[in-house]
Amino acid sequence: MTRSIKANHQTWKAIVLFLGILTILSSICYYAILKLNPTSIYIGALMMCPAIASFITLKILKRSITSIPWSLKNIKYLKLSYLLPIGYITISYIFIWMFGLGNLGNQNTITEWSQELGLTGFNTSLTILAMILLLAIVGVVKNIGSTLGEEIGWRGFFVFELRKILPFGSTSIISGLIWSIWHWPIIWLMYNGSGQLIFHITAFTIMIVAISVIMTYYTIKSNSLWPAALFHSVHNIFIQKVFTPITTTNKASTFWVDEYGMMIPIVASIFAIVFWRKARKEHL
Repeated sequence: MTRSIKANHQTWKAIVLFLGILTILSSICYYAILKLNPTSIYIGALMMCPAIASFITLKILKRSITSIPWSLKNIKYLKLSYLLPIGYITISYIFIWMFGLGNLGNQNTITEWSQELGLTGFNTSLTILAMILLLAIVGVVKNIGSTLGEEIGWRGFFVFELRKILPFGSTSIISGLIWSIWHWPIIWLMYNGSGQLIFHITAFTIMIVAISVIMTYYTIKSNSLWPAALFHSVHNIFIQKVFTPITTTNKASTFWVDEYGMMIPIVASIFAIVFWRKARKEHL
């Protein structure tokens, strides 16, 4: 019993230390983003903060960096983590297009894509297909460099620490809520003064908690941070670089389109319920 209490104490110490260091590091980056200039270099630095916080925490606790689950024994979790975000995002945007909450085929985006690829004057379908394929492969791989900075900390360290003292459900929800709150200043920057700030924070938080359930499932099942890093990258690319840009918007779109609208959170939550039940059935 004494050993168990001591182990729990050490785990809580690691969690509090990690969150404290992360808060300090992130505050510096958010100052630069909010007060200086919201450039990609500052945002990139912010995305590295969870990894750096986990490394510092391990150093203070005299634990090896190899305690983070770097290896991956079963590649099937990478395949699933690639396909699943494409699935719920595609379904979400099909609903958006079906219900007239946005329309497929943003000509401005298509023109930009054709110019970027040097395909001006080529068939529109060819341009769209080429860009999506390149984003799905090259874009995802490049973006892993950014998402890895987050996932080393959130899934590679934080989730495994929480799992030592909490069940799967609590681990998923708590890690998801904290992960979401960590993003809130960015949403404030985007929507402050719009009259819709609370709505967009709520929608984003629901989505983050939902995908946290799925990512926690794959993280624990694979005992690796790599599925989460890939999942996160695919999620970002297909929302930010594919589906949102290719969708023309209308007055209703702001409430439904993108990761700050409500459609993706609704669909992702349905997927999350499935994974929650799978975890319970598997006694994860």
